[in-house]
Formats: sequence, C-alpha cells, structure tokens
Amino acid sequence: MATGKRERDEERRRRAAELRRRQEQEAARQRRKRLLLAVGGGVLAVALVVLVAVTVTGGDDDEQAASPTPSASALPSSSPSAVPADNPCPVPEQDAVTDPPSFDAAPEPGSSDATSAVIATSCGDITVELYPAEAPQAVASFDFLAGEGYFDGTACHRLVTSGIYVLQCGDPTATGTGGPGYTFGPVENAPADDLYPAGTLAMARVGGDGDSNGSQFFLVYEDSPIPSDEAGGYTVFGRVTEGLDIVQTIAEGGNAADGTAPARPISIEGVTTQ
Repeated sequence: MATGKRERDEERRRRAAELRRRQEQEAARQRRKRLLLAVGGGVLAVALVVLVAVTVTGGDDDEQAASPTPSASALPSSSPSAVPADNPCPVPEQDAVTDPPSFDAAPEPGSSDATSAVIATSCGDITVELYPAEAPQAVASFDFLAGEGYFDGTACHRLVTSGIYVLQCGDPTATGTGGPGYTFGPVENAPADDLYPAGTLAMARVGGDGDSNGSQFFLVYEDSPIPSDEAGGYTVFGRVTEGLDIVQTIAEGGNAADGTAPARPISIEGVTTQ
C-alpha cells in the first residue's frame, strides 16, 4: 500500500511539473510575440500582461483574479479561438442581470450540511459533490445563494484556455465584477501543492485578498497549477462527479471575440442542493 501511495504521489508531482513547464513555455511565447509586435510598429511600450486565471467579485467593482504569481496575473488573456464555435448545446436566451439581488451578510459558516448539488445548465446537468466539513463558509454561501435563486438564468462569463483551464460562473451581471453584496474568508481547503485537478469546484477571489470570496466560482476542466499568492490558494468546496464533459465541450469552442467569454455560450438555469 505504501508503495502504491508513493507511486501516486510521484505521478501527481510529475503531472504538476509538466503543467508548469507548459505554462512557462506559453508565457515565453507570449513575451516573444509582444516584443515582435512592438519592434514592428516602432513603438517602445511597457506591456501590462493580464494573465488572468480566474476573476471574481466580492460585491464591489474590483475585478478579482486567481493568479499563479502574487499580486499579478500569470496567464495570458485568452485569444479568440480559430476553432469553429458550433455549439452542440442550445444557445441560452437571457440578458445579463443589471440589478441582481444583494444580501447584507454571508450565511453563518457551517450552517449548511449540503453534500451535493445539481447545476442545471443550458447544456445539461452538472452534478457536484460538496465539502461542508472542509469548506464550511463556501458551502454555506453556495447553498444559500442556490436556495435564493441567485444563480438562475446567469451566464458563465469567463473561459480560460491557456496555462490553466477553467470556466467561471456565478456573476449575474456577467462582467466579472458582480457579487451578492457580501464577502467572506479566509481561504479554505486549498491544495498544498497548488494543483487543481480536473473536476475541481473552487471559489474565485481578488488576487491577494483571501476575504474577497463572494458568489463567483470556477470549474476546472483540465488539471491546472495555480500557485498561491500572499492570501493562500483558492477555496476548493467541491468536485464534479457527473457532467464534466459539458464544461469540456464548452471549452473546445474557445473564446468569443472579446477573448473572455466562451464562444459557445452556456448559462445556469438553476442550482439545487441536498
């Protein structure tokens, strides 16, 4: 048994190292590309590279990020995909919510004992296991907002396809700055090795601020290394048990013209917990 565990640990470290190597190669490629563009245009510029892995709000107008380096994003913004975005799923018909519900305070940590949820989307159901013991704040908030219908009719507004691999949802305004009116923290149940396996369900937050968790969350569709910042890692409060293929189908379409939203739109129709 000990030998098997060592082998699994070695394989996990190998996969994490390979993912980080790919991330570094992509960052180097982006730097070379920017340099060539600057020289070709005869312009010397300081490029602020927004390498955003995951953005979220804590109820104010600050856009928040899960980033592989402290105080700065570490992944290039996704570019519009050249892959045809033919969507095998029905295209959702809804507008961003301009005046979403707002609540005075986060629910009491540990007030929910929900252990599973079904996220009904325009592309099918995504079933998740929840971790109320390991992430009592996040599960309590997610359960509360689901019961209030907060996620109903909301678009998943951000897809990251380079370096890390996540689909971000939970913002009724679909801007990356929306939130429920409250924030909570600190970070709970973050992986010690900074590796977020495919299927991970985690909270997005402002980079460097562990108390900025709100309503936005991300689904990891491919193993992703997301290094901790000064606030720690990112709260893992569940995992996908069924329907990860739905997220992967959306990811295959790449990004829309804005380089942020998925080219294959997907929205949450409702969330039920139990």
